[in-house]
Amino acid sequence: MELQQIRNFLTLAQELHFWNTAEKVYITQSALSRQIKALEEELGVTLFERNKRRVKLTEAGAFLRDKWLPMMDEISRIHRQAQRIHEGAYGTISIGYPGSVTYGFLQELIASIDQLFPDLKVELFEPTDISFEQLLLNYQMDIAFRRDPAVNPALQSIWLYSEHFALIVPKSHPLTQENFTGLQDVKDEKFITSGLHHNTFYVSNLRQIFDHYGVNPNIHIESDFGGVILSLISRGLGVSILPSSYSFSAPPNVRFITLPFQVDLHVIWRREDNRPVLHNVLREVQQVAGKFKTT
Repeated sequence: MELQQIRNFLTLAQELHFWNTAEKVYITQSALSRQIKALEEELGVTLFERNKRRVKLTEAGAFLRDKWLPMMDEISRIHRQAQRIHEGAYGTISIGYPGSVTYGFLQELIASIDQLFPDLKVELFEPTDISFEQLLLNYQMDIAFRRDPAVNPALQSIWLYSEHFALIVPKSHPLTQENFTGLQDVKDEKFITSGLHHNTFYVSNLRQIFDHYGVNPNIHIESDFGGVILSLISRGLGVSILPSSYSFSAPPNVRFITLPFQVDLHVIWRREDNRPVLHNVLREVQQVAGKFKTT
């Protein structure tokens, strides 16, 4: 028994006319008759009563029509869904990201994915105490955005764009982009930033900036969350250094002063992951990242 046999039976059960049905399913009338006869022999039941004037469903045929019709609708739905999975338009993708890309790049990316693949479920993670590489290798995450490229040979990465670091001060602070001469201008200020003792790529960038200016910062408050840092700066509790993309979510009473140092953003994924959904998202990642390469 084949699906096409059942489909042709259901069409005949609706038309109750062999010639009309044969035209509708694009086969000859004799081929349709052979299919129905083979189906009846396989099932051991008579499906239709036939004579020269009419075709009529038997009681067994009517029972099978009523049972098979909703089943075929469900099979068609399943086939369509399988096709969307094959095309990478359905399923789930889990994405890890640093907080600095939340309100700029990430928002743009998720909006684009939602428009192109409305049936795709997106899971977002902002891990702080577990490495992105570990989450990728443990299959807890499919894609990660990170400031440094992949190191593990089981992972692959692409550079997306670079952005400047910025010194962030309260709006009432006398320091501006025009009169800024270096971090020496704020060497006596209280800093709110990630702990410089952390062994991460991002923190190593911060240490390089402070070393370049010969400043030993007075870290008054430690936090890894940019949103928290911005809120505290807006209350006049200190200054900080963050990637400039935080300006997309900054409260109005803080000021960003661009520094001559940049930080990169890379996208990382498992090298052997060949799922269509992953490649669709990666293609869109690079498309959206192109809008940020000049910022």
